[in-house]
Amino acid sequence: MIEFQLYGLNSRQQTLADIMWSLAEWEDVERFIASLPQREAAEAEAIIEMMRMAVVEQCYEDAVDEFPEADAVINKARRG
Repeated sequence: MIEFQLYGLNSRQQTLADIMWSLAEWEDVERFIASLPQREAAEAEAIIEMMRMAVVEQCYEDAVDEFPEADAVINKARRG
């Protein structure tokens, strides 16, 4: 399972993130967002984008960590 953290959320945004994260299906998330007032729905959409970016970043970091030999070759090439 991918683990990540979102920084800089206020308490309302953290609550929205927690609720969305707890929902089992994407359709449930969509219904939840649709039930929110426009301002909170926009915040929820922004939080989802932050989650997506955090997941991509974590996957990238995990992939980089899995290939230390490649890192060594790249670092050697950079040094000349």
